[in-house]
Amino acid sequence: MKRQYTMSARADAARRTGERILTTAFDRFEVALFDEVTLDQIAADAGVTVQTVIRRFGSKEGIIRALTDVMQAQVAAQRGDAAVGDVAAAVTNLIDHYEAVGDLMMHLLRQENRVPAFAEVTAGGRTVHADWCARVFAPWLDARSGVARRRLSAQLVAICDLYTWHLLRRQQGLTRRQTTLAVQGLLEGTLS
Repeated sequence: MKRQYTMSARADAARRTGERILTTAFDRFEVALFDEVTLDQIAADAGVTVQTVIRRFGSKEGIIRALTDVMQAQVAAQRGDAAVGDVAAAVTNLIDHYEAVGDLMMHLLRQENRVPAFAEVTAGGRTVHADWCARVFAPWLDARSGVARRRLSAQLVAICDLYTWHLLRRQQGLTRRQTTLAVQGLLEGTLS
């Protein structure tokens, strides 16, 4: 019985160490450029050696991929709550998401052309976003075909895009409520 407890305790400690490394890495990558973050900093912040970080994740890119796995599950759960065919609920879901991670996503997008691991993240995000739009706005898309459907799909993806939120919220200085109303108005005008 003692051997099983020891193995379970070790596995639990290893899991907690991995989570601590990912948390400290996330905190660094959230505010600094990829090139400015070092494995030494991550290890020191997590209270482990660099060798432990390397053994667990291999590299900074490996850490990014592990963080992506965690974040994708969270995003899928949050964005999956949006009701099909309900514009107001979809916009609320979308703005909630952008308010939580929009600034981080913009930070990654600014670096995607020079950091392959971030390019993987942003490419995946674009796919998730397009799939979300196709699901949430299916009643309107299903009523069209061919070029008209492709055009409407592109319009919906653009209106609901992170860059639209960023433009309205950060560049134009709208409140969260006004941003929500602006996106909802754009969608209602397009869907009518």
